Amino acid sequence: MAFGKTGIDWRSTKAAVWRSNRHFLKPISQLDVQAPDNLLGIEDQKSLLYKNTENFLRNQPCCHALLWGSRGSGKSSLIKTLLTRYHRNGLRLIQIPKNDLHLLPDITDEIREHHRNHHFIIYCDDLSFDEGQGEYRMLKSTLEGTLEQPPANVLLYVTSNRRHLMPEYMADNLHPQTNSETQSAEALDERLSMADRFGLSLSFPPMAEETYLSIVDDLFKNIKIDKQQLHEEAVRFAMQRGGHSGRTARHFLNHYHIYL
Repeated sequence: MAFGKTGIDWRSTKAAVWRSNRHFLKPISQLDVQAPDNLLGIEDQKSLLYKNTENFLRNQPCCHALLWGSRGSGKSSLIKTLLTRYHRNGLRLIQIPKNDLHLLPDITDEIREHHRNHHFIIYCDDLSFDEGQGEYRMLKSTLEGTLEQPPANVLLYVTSNRRHLMPEYMADNLHPQTNSETQSAEALDERLSMADRFGLSLSFPPMAEETYLSIVDDLFKNIKIDKQQLHEEAVRFAMQRGGHSGRTARHFLNHYHIYL
């Protein structure tokens, strides 16, 4: 592909997104700004990811990061807070869809050669691979390098609902009873080893009801409403939506405004 220069002035641009249909990096002019203090119940994950990012910006030891776990638990929002905290330190964010991971070498080449004054996190949201897909092999090369060392000013941060990024089957836990035992073990090892390429793995368990209600209280802090009634409605809404999460709390706020 003829990637060429991005034409992005990274001094004034904080983030960009890869547009598959037009084959270029689009600067993001209207960022979805997330404040760190608005994320509740994930203090340990915040602390570790922030420390890793600070090391990255200081050219100290750091790791590619995998944020995995329950949907709506704040994985993507946590990554967005990095720009709020660190854009003045030269941090920039590039989002790329899973289906375009094969273009990572082209993007990292451009960043390596022309933007030495900035540090870039390449962000892939909701990543997982189905059986038979080969994109994960390209991802391995980006994480570990080939003959050429990976660029020092680029990290990959990924979110996923799957701990190992790959599908897992009950049969994987059974002892093979055929002559293909060695091949089966090797295939399983290859699938599970994908997540091992991320030096930092942060789990996001299902949110407790207490944390969910704290988020609801924060979202409704400027609305006059009986707190007990609010909590009862919020819990009922969460039960209908399949669980507690920050996303569910935000949907509940929108639901409240719609049915005022």
